[in-house]
Amino acid sequence: MNQNTKTSIESCWVLTDGKVGMINQCRGLAEVLGVEPVSKVIDQRAPWRWLPPALTPPALGVITPASSPLAPPWPDLLIASGRKSVAPARAIRRASGGATFCVQIQNPGLAPSAFDLVVTPQHDGLSGPNVMSTTGSLHGLTTRVLEEARHTFADMVAPLPRPLLAVLLGGDNAVYKMTEDYGRQLAARLRSLMDDQGWGLAVTPSRRTPDHARRAITEALQGTSALIWNETGDNPYLGFLSHADAVLVTCDSVNMVCEATATGKPVHVAHLQGGSEKFTRFHANMEAQGITRPFAGTIETWDYVPLDDTALVAAEIRRRIAIARSGN
Repeated sequence: MNQNTKTSIESCWVLTDGKVGMINQCRGLAEVLGVEPVSKVIDQRAPWRWLPPALTPPALGVITPASSPLAPPWPDLLIASGRKSVAPARAIRRASGGATFCVQIQNPGLAPSAFDLVVTPQHDGLSGPNVMSTTGSLHGLTTRVLEEARHTFADMVAPLPRPLLAVLLGGDNAVYKMTEDYGRQLAARLRSLMDDQGWGLAVTPSRRTPDHARRAITEALQGTSALIWNETGDNPYLGFLSHADAVLVTCDSVNMVCEATATGKPVHVAHLQGGSEKFTRFHANMEAQGITRPFAGTIETWDYVPLDDTALVAAEIRRRIAIARSGN
């Protein structure tokens, strides 16, 4: 058996509860591995949907009839993420007789030995022989993906002044809140970046961005050359990243911060009210490594090695699959 045979992945499933952030991480990893995954979206029956993974049996019967079917032939690789995916992922690994290499992204809430590889960010604090800790979250922002986005949105971005700042707006979540005061402050700072520092702006909000912040930013930038995506048509998020000279991103999304830092461009983080121990550890680590800097009203320039956790995880998966297939 040659090395290519040992590491070849012919089939791959992505198993999630349908949340976009989870799907993007799983599909991003599959993209870097060079495989086209089949997406499996599942939900759990009562009472399992209310119970933690450690109390849910590793059985396919815990999912609802409306879920994607989970039946043989089992895939070579299963990439799963999210609490609801833990039990069916374990069931698939067992049903395949270990032939399916099972990767769980994020802390599964039970012993990592239940999987072939568990991938969690360092701020989760999980460790073990089959745990791989990453700086942040996984994504699929390869050079090819960014170049395609650069071409797709070139006409939209072309009229904007340079240097160009991509502004990635998140907002409220379980631990952060974008208050009205902060929304007004951020709007005023964005206007100052244009008037006093000569930056062009390409702004994209998200579903979490409060209406009051959208209004404040729209009013502050009215009559300027700033481009604010109106949420119709394709989201130019990746196009803005690929064309920007620097990035400003709100702190509430580890995914957005990590995708921004995959570009190697200066990334400033706008810190909202609130937080948690995990988010605090993540942002502190990113700053300590010289990858991001907090936003205080000005845009600075610095160099760092682009964050590429996904490629490191993909290499580790191939290495472990080769070992498993060789019988060592």
